[in-house]
Amino acid sequence: MLSAKDVKHIASLSRIGIEDKEVEDYQKNLSTILDYFKELEEVNTDGIEPIGHITGRDNVSRGDLRVEKSELERNAILDNSPEKKDDYIKVKSVL
Repeated sequence: MLSAKDVKHIASLSRIGIEDKEVEDYQKNLSTILDYFKELEEVNTDGIEPIGHITGRDNVSRGDLRVEKSELERNAILDNSPEKKDDYIKVKSVL
C-alpha cells in the first residue's frame, strides 16, 4: 500500500488539494488502481499487434486543399464578411 507521504506527493504533483483526513481513502484507492496495473503487466501479450485506436482508422481528417470558387461565389463570400481588404477577408491578428 502507498504511504501517506507518497499520496501527498502524488496529490501535489497532480495539483490536487487533499486534507489529512482524506489521505487514508486515497491510499486505499490508489493502491487498488496500482495493483490492477500490476495484474495487467502479467498478461501475455506476445504476438498481439499494438493499436493506436480501437477502430483501426489512421487519419480521418481531410487534406488541406485549395478549392477554386467561381467569381460569383467569391464575391458573395466577401460581401458577407464583416471586413475586407482588397480581395481578402480581414481578420484580427491571431498571435
